[in-house]
Amino acid sequence: MTALIKENHNNQFEALFQHASIGIIVVDAHAEITNANSFLLSLFGYNSQDELIGKKIEELIPTRYHKNHSTYRDNYHKKPEPRPMGLGRDLFGMKKDGTEIPVEISLSNYSTSEGNFTIAFVSDISKRKAIELSVVQQKEELALINKKIEELNNELEQKVESRTKELQQTMQLLQASKDELTKSLNKEKELSDLKSRFVSMASHEFRTPLSTILSSASLVSKYTETVDQEKRDKHIHRIKSSVNNLTDILNEFLSIGKIEDGKIVAHFADFDIVENIESVCNEMQSHVKGEQKIIYKHDGDKIVHLDPSLLRNIVINLLSNAIKFSNSNGKIFVQSIVNPKSIILSIKDSGIGISKEDQEHLFERFFRAANATNIQGTGLGLHIVGKYVELMNGHIDFISELEKGTEFIIKFNNE
Repeated sequence: MTALIKENHNNQFEALFQHASIGIIVVDAHAEITNANSFLLSLFGYNSQDELIGKKIEELIPTRYHKNHSTYRDNYHKKPEPRPMGLGRDLFGMKKDGTEIPVEISLSNYSTSEGNFTIAFVSDISKRKAIELSVVQQKEELALINKKIEELNNELEQKVESRTKELQQTMQLLQASKDELTKSLNKEKELSDLKSRFVSMASHEFRTPLSTILSSASLVSKYTETVDQEKRDKHIHRIKSSVNNLTDILNEFLSIGKIEDGKIVAHFADFDIVENIESVCNEMQSHVKGEQKIIYKHDGDKIVHLDPSLLRNIVINLLSNAIKFSNSNGKIFVQSIVNPKSIILSIKDSGIGISKEDQEHLFERFFRAANATNIQGTGLGLHIVGKYVELMNGHIDFISELEKGTEFIIKFNNE
């Protein structure tokens, strides 16, 4: 009965061995093949066990691995234990016809009365390797594609950057052209405005004295008697005054032309500022209206280093305006201050003042404030004053309020 059970077990083991869906091969301690199942024979292209039994295991290994395999085999037999073979390395088997296949091998061992044996379980991993290779190739292809995309992106970024720079340069050129055109248009508009102002001013300022001259000359011709001398003198005075007005207007035109042509320059010299300004005040006192008075005050040193002629013209212009735009009984205050750092000149009146709207245009050529249109003037005086101050490296400012007068303050560096 025991023999029968043992035989059944052997038959079951043989059936499992031969019909397993994995290659199984048994090797003795001398590395000779003692058994191989049908799956392994089929895997390596053999028809029967007889072709392998008794041969070295290296029969199933490519020749180039024989030397190293012998060393691995001997080491394993010294310390046999169940484990996978060739961890971290690609393993290959060699078929009967010499072709190679990638394999995966797990080792185990057992002992009998006949000796120690090693059993190897062998799987063909050709499909898995093909898939792995395909994945690697796909990764490489993907890497190439990514690299190409990156190169294209870099190329595109460079093109975009280049186009952006070109666009910015074009926009800058367009903006420059626009600015230049705007300047030209503004200049043209300014010239047109200046022309209109000049025509308006000239038609008014020239017409009035010329009409006076014409009418007075006509009247003088009628006063033929000696007793009419007083009347003749009156009209002669009117003619002279009108001629002087025309001369002043023409002088202002000539001054503007010389300033803009660069023909007027500052000639600096040391002089007595008090003497200079007092001379102008005394001269202008004969031109005041009614009871107007010019009051001059000075503080500090008297000797300054400026252009005496330009300073004189500045004071004349500002006093002329103060006289014209002040009441007949008003007072005009002139003050000069000289200290180690600066020279300050102030001319203040209590006249009609300047509106906020007109103040920003006050030093423009031919500009006349809205409340001064009925008062004689060319609109050039303050423009000339501003240019003279600029020629002496000074600065002019003013404080004004309608019906409360105006104060002009000029400051020069004295260091």
